[in-house]
Amino acid sequence: MSPVSKDQNAAIQAVLLDCGQQAQAAAAQPFEVFEKGFEDYVTSVDRALDTQLAQAFSRQFPADGVVTEENRCSAAAFSCTQHHPNRRLWLIDPIDGTEDFIHHGQYYSLMVGLLAQGTPQAGWIYGPAQERFYWGGPDWGLFQLGQGGEALPLTPSAPPDAGGDHCPIILGDRDERRFGRAIAAAVPQLQSYALGSYGLKVMEVIKGQAGLYIYLNGRVKLWDTTGPLALAQAAGLVCCDLDGEPIRFDSTGVYPHSLIHRQPIVVGWPSYVDRFLAPIRQTVLTVRAAELGI
Repeated sequence: MSPVSKDQNAAIQAVLLDCGQQAQAAAAQPFEVFEKGFEDYVTSVDRALDTQLAQAFSRQFPADGVVTEENRCSAAAFSCTQHHPNRRLWLIDPIDGTEDFIHHGQYYSLMVGLLAQGTPQAGWIYGPAQERFYWGGPDWGLFQLGQGGEALPLTPSAPPDAGGDHCPIILGDRDERRFGRAIAAAVPQLQSYALGSYGLKVMEVIKGQAGLYIYLNGRVKLWDTTGPLALAQAAGLVCCDLDGEPIRFDSTGVYPHSLIHRQPIVVGWPSYVDRFLAPIRQTVLTVRAAELGI
């Protein structure tokens, strides 16, 4: 069952398509780039779309909370939902994969996630440069936008056999630099690759291009994860940390002020999680111990 009405879903798609097309047009023009923190960037395009999306969702869903990446004050809505658990929360990332966008890549997206009672209910991911639009949720199903603008069912595709010699996984760029060589040495059949947007990485796993996506660097936030993990759960994938514990979306699993997840995040097909989670966990612990000189 869809957590939004047909008209509401159409309105969400319309505003994301419009903003995505604006982003694609802006990518071909000069724009400003700012550094929010170490290796953490935002552009004037992110900020403009952030405002536009926040206004659109606040008008469409006035009873719900709205949190956007570039409006730090909006994060207070998360704490409000912890005291009012029946209140829904929209998490919006105006450009996911900003570094890819800055370098005129193809792997950035606009993302929206709906969180209720500490659980991802639905997600929308639009990659304008690739003309790919996905949405759905655990009790709703998975869908993609057809070339004629029609809604088409999206069937998850299994990755290469976890027992084979070629088992593709996805690591983010920073995790690849830190852990990639050690993971490849410990589990030679794993071949890792990277691309930009968190949401598009999760879609790679749903579509069977990779068996796992592993995020370890401790910076991922609710607006990165809520929508993609709603789609991953709808696809029957496992969403857990390195200990195999489910990802938590309440104040026990998220720092309330920054909305950063406390847990590393693994998204994957059950066969890959069963076979590779333990050796990956041990490898990560070994690398971290070596960095600390333990």
